[in-house]
Amino acid sequence: MPKAEHFDYVIVGSGSAGGVLAARLSEDAGVRVLLLEAGPDDAGEDAIRIPLAFSTLFKTRWDWRYETEPQAALGGGRAFWPRMKALGGCTSMNAMIYIRGNRLDYDGWRDDHGAEGWGYDDVLPYFVRAEANTRLDAPYHGREGPLHVEDRVFTHPLSHAWVEAAAQDGLARNDDFNGAAQEGAGLYQVTCKDGARWSVADAYLRPAMARPNLAVRTGAFATRVLFDRGRATGVAYRQRGEDAVAEADREVILSAGAINTPQLLMLSGVGPADHLREQGIDVVADLPGVGENLHDHPVVPLLWYTHGTTDVAEGSTLTGLLRWKLTGRGPLASNVAEAGAFFRTLDSLDAPDIQIHAAPTGFWDNGLHEPAARMLTLGPTLVDVHSRGRITLRSADPRWHPRIDPRYLDDGRDLDALLAGTRRTIEIASHRPLAKFLAGAFLPWRGPGIAPVPMGSLTDDDLHAHVRALTQTLYHPVGTCAMGTGPRAVVDPALRVRGVEGLRVADASVMPKVPRGNTNAPTIMVGEKAADLLRAQTPHEAPR
Repeated sequence: MPKAEHFDYVIVGSGSAGGVLAARLSEDAGVRVLLLEAGPDDAGEDAIRIPLAFSTLFKTRWDWRYETEPQAALGGGRAFWPRMKALGGCTSMNAMIYIRGNRLDYDGWRDDHGAEGWGYDDVLPYFVRAEANTRLDAPYHGREGPLHVEDRVFTHPLSHAWVEAAAQDGLARNDDFNGAAQEGAGLYQVTCKDGARWSVADAYLRPAMARPNLAVRTGAFATRVLFDRGRATGVAYRQRGEDAVAEADREVILSAGAINTPQLLMLSGVGPADHLREQGIDVVADLPGVGENLHDHPVVPLLWYTHGTTDVAEGSTLTGLLRWKLTGRGPLASNVAEAGAFFRTLDSLDAPDIQIHAAPTGFWDNGLHEPAARMLTLGPTLVDVHSRGRITLRSADPRWHPRIDPRYLDDGRDLDALLAGTRRTIEIASHRPLAKFLAGAFLPWRGPGIAPVPMGSLTDDDLHAHVRALTQTLYHPVGTCAMGTGPRAVVDPALRVRGVEGLRVADASVMPKVPRGNTNAPTIMVGEKAADLLRAQTPHEAPR
């Protein structure tokens, strides 16, 4: 065993929660913090900084390149799950939409799952503390936090047309999805600063990295948590081909995300005992909930050919790049999914179950295809998800990717809601403010050479085929180390891993149910609250 370095806290993962934790804990000059990140620094990479370019990072050196197990509801195909491997985690790869979710999400964490202290009124101060919003203010928003949130500096005319069409269809206009009401249609705010991505690395880590009590190691791949008589004592990792050990005199915190965190727990002997023994791993704590409860927001891209307008992808030119570099303006400042909506598919629901992502370009198969023509994409997204999957190990070798099985649409209620949301989306698009720009539907599953048809002419069988062929992740996996008090809970409401000492989890894996909306802001909130749990403070007592 190599000689260990000693720190008070060792954090694995520098993403939405881990980067926040490292910055907040190191505010105390008497505390020594080590942050381990498997990927490189994200500084100086144009593809990371340019909002429009986020999908160009997929299947590159920046990406873990995960794939799911074959999904029955997707015709037996595997779903590609990109996850960022760099300082800042997925905040350096996401579409930058700033959405917190619905009040009922957090009250449900508390009331339905036993996550006391995580109700909406409990977590709102952490959202506010994190935020520096350029337009919105108290009581729902902050103006002085590290996370810059702004109205996008570029918005395509089709995005405005979407909002107008949704209003004609009866949806309320909403200029703040994170305020008093979530339902309605509007333009999304983004985690950008002056037209450039503003990641957790930018907002939290870079200002903190000058502190002598914070060590940040990139290219440091954690291989297991070390235990001594049931207490986590440190982390073993590999960096530049060498084995290393970091000991934590206080606690180890796993913030590696909904895939890597349960994998690392299981590799370390914490998880379902029978499964661990099958892999030849000694059991430290039998926790059957590790890796369970996996769920994600599935989205169905609906694509129209357009006329009488442009495609935002046309801004990806040398002239567009120079304009963005000099001014931060122009189409490259688009985050692709510029506008959207939240609505309920059944009047009996207490909160929205569908979110729309409207993009003035063709975006399907994770944006891995260059649009061959001008297009519009509307993505009805299921945000009240009933299906549950799991993550399991393929091998005791940490270099092997785990098995990822979200079991998309396994619960029939999910398919029903997604189809209803798809029909409503097509209905909204039929209103003149948007329809006047739309031509026929682009249906790649029908094969090449098929003439476009009106989207409204698609039968129920056509829509089922479209769902099977095009449904993909919205990049929001959660739940695999769920918090609560039930028998399958992995962490308690203080984020402490059950059955062991000195170990916590702080990332999207602790969410017992995915919030209704994009998960970056909620995961940052988890990091903020985790810092106070470790410091035994409230948001009003914590240092700025």
